[in-house]
Amino acid sequence: MSTSQTAPIAFLKGHGTENDFVIVPDPDNAIDLPPRAVAALCDRRAGVGGDGLLHVVRSAAHPEARAMAGEAEWFMDYRNADGSIAEMCGNGVRVFARHLQRAGHVEAGDLAVATRGGVKRVHLSKGTGGSKRTGGSEEIGGSEGVDGSEALDGDITVHMGRALLPGGDGVSVSVGDRSWPARNVNMGNPHAVAFVDDLAHAGNLLSAPAVTPSSAYPDGVNAEFVVDRGPRHLAMRVHERGSGETRSCGTGACAVAVAAARRDGVDPAVTGSPVTYTVDLPGGRLVITEHPDGSVEMAGPAVIVAEGYIDPVWLETALA
Repeated sequence: MSTSQTAPIAFLKGHGTENDFVIVPDPDNAIDLPPRAVAALCDRRAGVGGDGLLHVVRSAAHPEARAMAGEAEWFMDYRNADGSIAEMCGNGVRVFARHLQRAGHVEAGDLAVATRGGVKRVHLSKGTGGSKRTGGSEEIGGSEGVDGSEALDGDITVHMGRALLPGGDGVSVSVGDRSWPARNVNMGNPHAVAFVDDLAHAGNLLSAPAVTPSSAYPDGVNAEFVVDRGPRHLAMRVHERGSGETRSCGTGACAVAVAAARRDGVDPAVTGSPVTYTVDLPGGRLVITEHPDGSVEMAGPAVIVAEGYIDPVWLETALA
């Protein structure tokens, strides 16, 4: 967004298991989004507030996504809360898809979303009752509106692709005087997964945990702290690079499930059977399944909570 912008800019606010996002629809990629503007919008006291920003652009209109336009009409140009660019965001993809559905660009069923981490396949379940958009207004009721539209409250499943498990020197994560070995997992973005005895040992996560060796993550890392809650049932906290501790992280939950499968000796590529983990996060629950071919699926909710306009005078002042 440039300071020459004079017209109000439409935005929405949404979340996936309380991982929240500012959404800026911009099909033609006409809005400039410098890091300072993103950071101002994501500021929780002086801006809209969010863990990140979803810039909604048609793939053909964005230079980083044109090569994917034949597979996916829409590109998720994702930014961290500090304005930095990120490859992927699992909760963000679900909220992105929910926005496309709510705006009438897609219907329940299958669609493809282009990201910097590649094209992600998404399935939107049909609603089962609740709030839905009917002719531009919200209405409470059953699974169909008066115009036949589906309720926008079903879970969304994202085919996250295959996890990569980079080799090299052992990775460790440290908070204060505690240190744990960590599994290096890449889900289109980098993760360091540490299994701990108590989630409180992760501290306040206001600053990034120390991760060594630094060469393992030249572009920074998301750090997950994980405890067991029962068979195939985990709980986690996460520090996301560029955002701090967040209430949820979809790619992080996938990385955690993949790391747990290796720890538990149930690698699907070895057993020939898929494995599913329930992952509890501070903001809700995600269900992660890894298949024998290495593909990972994530299922969970996504909600649009508000829409409005950004005041260009405020934005100009914020960037002054």
